[in-house]
Amino acid sequence: MVFWISAALLTVGATLLVLLPLTRRVNAPESDNQYDVEVYRDQLMELEADEKRGLIDHESGEHARAEIGRRLLKSAKAAQADEAVVHPQKSATREWLTLATVLAIPLISWSIYAKLGSPELPAQPLAERLSRPPDQSTPAELIARAEAHLTLNPDDGQGWEVLAPIYLRLGRPADAVTAYRNAIRLNGDSAARQLGLGEAIAAAANGKITPEAEAVFRHAQELDPKDMRPQFYIIDGWMQQGRLAEARDLIRKLLVEAPADVPWRDQAQAALTRLDQEISGDAPDVSDIERTGPDASQVEAAAGMDSQARAEMIEGMVAGLAEKLKQSPDDVDGWERLVRSYVVLNRPNDAIEALGRAKKLLSADKVARLDAVAADLGLADEPSDAEKN
Repeated sequence: MVFWISAALLTVGATLLVLLPLTRRVNAPESDNQYDVEVYRDQLMELEADEKRGLIDHESGEHARAEIGRRLLKSAKAAQADEAVVHPQKSATREWLTLATVLAIPLISWSIYAKLGSPELPAQPLAERLSRPPDQSTPAELIARAEAHLTLNPDDGQGWEVLAPIYLRLGRPADAVTAYRNAIRLNGDSAARQLGLGEAIAAAANGKITPEAEAVFRHAQELDPKDMRPQFYIIDGWMQQGRLAEARDLIRKLLVEAPADVPWRDQAQAALTRLDQEISGDAPDVSDIERTGPDASQVEAAAGMDSQARAEMIEGMVAGLAEKLKQSPDDVDGWERLVRSYVVLNRPNDAIEALGRAKKLLSADKVARLDAVAADLGLADEPSDAEKN
């Protein structure tokens, strides 16, 4: 009820503010022609007085009266024209239409709100919402509660540490940087906090790995050498700076040192392929094949081979992968690697033929995945030799 009373009063007030100017009549200032009319009238009265006192003869008075009358008529006509411009004829229809429009706006608004709104929803003061149990609060309310708590308790390191990654996920990197710095200051240094700080600094720079962010990632790497994530960010920064050779060498080092089953190996191998192509443009290296089977020692050994030896080794690896797929035809990952390998070796016809064989052996969802790979590689959508036979 309080809401409706308040809404009604506000609506009436706003309506009156609009209607009152429509009912007000404004007296426009008189024009110069109207002043001239008054002056000529005064001159006629003075002329008659002078004639009565004998200051002017009758004949001269008639001539003067005629001239003043001529000027009076001219000024009177001009004054009437000015009045028509300043006070045009008002349209009753237009005034009623304006009034109806102004009154209809609040009525339509009330009707829409009554149907689509929530007039019976009880008030929800901020203090009351922040006092709810955490499981009954929205994420925004929980963040507001944490911020209010940290305003009163700025030395709560645990609070800053909890809030920092939330800020980062919500796209508030500047606040995340502040929170991580406070967490490090109050809780001490750690690899995880330094990594989060570096990510926040990079996010605040629109994804650019700044020198400050690189220094933070290096410190995180020193604190936990087994965590590869800081090194990936460093590689990304070097690539942004055009230090492609250094980035390639570090990726190779990571691939050699990491276990064979690490989940990021395929992505690192793909990045290494792109770097090799950008840097040298020579005959494909072992790293140009996206994970076709060699272990880390084979990759390291192939780095010292000449171009012909590397090409022979690559051909052997691809042939081995193709033979393996004959035994395991349902391996969609293997088919994808085989197709990509043929593309790297500049053998598009073999890649298309491999796609054709795979489509005959795989299920529909896996075929759709290979179609996406083919589109990404720019392979022509035409039947392979195998499909024609």
